[in-house]
Amino acid sequence: MQEFSNTSLRTGSRLRRLVFPLLMASALTACDKPEAASASNKPAADTPHSGGTLLVAIDTDPNCLDPQQVGNNNSLNIGRQLTDSLTDQDPQTGKIVPWLATQWQVSDDNRSFSFTLRDGVTFSDGTPFNSQSVKDNLEAIVAMGARSSLASTYLKGLSSIETPDAKHVVIKFVQPNAQFLQATSTMSLGFFANSTVKATVDARCQGNLVGTGPFVLKTFVHNQKVDITRRQGYQWPSSLAQHRGDSYLDGIEYRVVPESGVRFGSLVSGQLDLNAGVTPQDEPLILAKKLPIIARTNPGLVYSLFPNQSMPLMADESVRKALNLAIDRAALQPILSRYQAPASSVLAKTTPLYQDLGSQLKYDPQAAENLLNKDGWVKGADGVRVKGGQRLRFTLTYWQSAPFIELVQQQLRKVGIDIQLDKAPIGQVIARQSSGSQEVEFYNLTRSDPDVLRTVFDAGPGGRNVNKRAANQIDSALQQSSQTLDNDKRQRLVSDAAKGLIADGDAIPLVELATVIATGNNVHGFRYDASSRFQLYDTWLSPKS
Repeated sequence: MQEFSNTSLRTGSRLRRLVFPLLMASALTACDKPEAASASNKPAADTPHSGGTLLVAIDTDPNCLDPQQVGNNNSLNIGRQLTDSLTDQDPQTGKIVPWLATQWQVSDDNRSFSFTLRDGVTFSDGTPFNSQSVKDNLEAIVAMGARSSLASTYLKGLSSIETPDAKHVVIKFVQPNAQFLQATSTMSLGFFANSTVKATVDARCQGNLVGTGPFVLKTFVHNQKVDITRRQGYQWPSSLAQHRGDSYLDGIEYRVVPESGVRFGSLVSGQLDLNAGVTPQDEPLILAKKLPIIARTNPGLVYSLFPNQSMPLMADESVRKALNLAIDRAALQPILSRYQAPASSVLAKTTPLYQDLGSQLKYDPQAAENLLNKDGWVKGADGVRVKGGQRLRFTLTYWQSAPFIELVQQQLRKVGIDIQLDKAPIGQVIARQSSGSQEVEFYNLTRSDPDVLRTVFDAGPGGRNVNKRAANQIDSALQQSSQTLDNDKRQRLVSDAAKGLIADGDAIPLVELATVIATGNNVHGFRYDASSRFQLYDTWLSPKS
């Protein structure tokens, strides 16, 4: 049995026999570009103090606030304030550190995880957080199935959860589970009171959430606002936090403001404290106003196109490969945020075990044309290719603010591929994706562990299988990579899987997502967690000048 409460996922080293006490460590996220300010390098102000409500503008409706279910970035940034996790992950080092668990043990075969829980933790309704809470939440996640498409994959192969006493819980898996410890740091495996666990999934989405976090939900009005308020008596922050006790902020008001110009103007005028939806065109204007921009590249799966191979067009391997060849990723840079970059793999550079696969993503429109010509796709009078009476045309429905997708559309059109863009509300997009009737899906998925590939692509039993394809050697590599603790072996398996996904046209990587926010000069102590989600527990406000 291996004991520890701190281990590095960035190096992937084997877990060592160490036990660390619960420490109040301090860590602030470094930003990815020199132009971006971080909470640690903003001009010094007075000593942190309590009071004030943080006014935040978000660009889209959160849709579902339950972090154990599927969510967009806005909903996850809100959900992170409502719930805590067994562990936390240092965004600078990748190390797993204590939070609701003070220490843990992992069996030598990596199938059994034993956690010692922190004393005195309660949910916001006053009920205690204990080993039974862990068991009830994890079992509820498994029961949610597809409605919890991320968290349920973290628990794949769960065999039992034992609660020998209130402070100790033992989680066992059928097979070795190398990714599980990092998964315990995510809000997808955050915890809610029994009243929430027993609620319907829809009720949870709409705000029936009683968590352990430093804030509690007050109001949720779709397409308008989300208000959360300080949790009184909070005493169990992550070991990465800078203080103990209640949050500094009285509360946080999130307002849905779709218009980027309105968000910018409100920030500059002081009507807003934090713009969570900074657009590339607004970045130089914000910097010119000497307001801080805080940015961090999201680890995990980059913005990509995912062909649905159950549909006739995308079942054609030549079409999928032509998509990759016809996209000039370098040409996307001028319209991206200065904190973003074109994709160089399926994984972002900030993901542990990332490998540069840019050689597989070279722009070669002539090779794309040759592939399509050889496969019988002939250009029609309007330039769109046709084969057997079927036009090489499909529709992409998406909700994200991603202007680069329009340039991708133009690039594909040059080789005879006609992609129709349909920007729709997030709820409609999720419904269409769930139906499985779209030729192509478009999104990213943030996680600071390469197992994110298995979460999305696994075509084995119970896998998400975004491509609707038959299982092959890629899935074998993904499964093995989730089980081994041998760093070199895991690196090979992750790299093999990523290479195969690109080679087969299962993934069409486009752009690395960066979370980019701007704040007023009165905002201090903001930080990102390892998954680039907001951590607002240490955030505080000084008087506006």
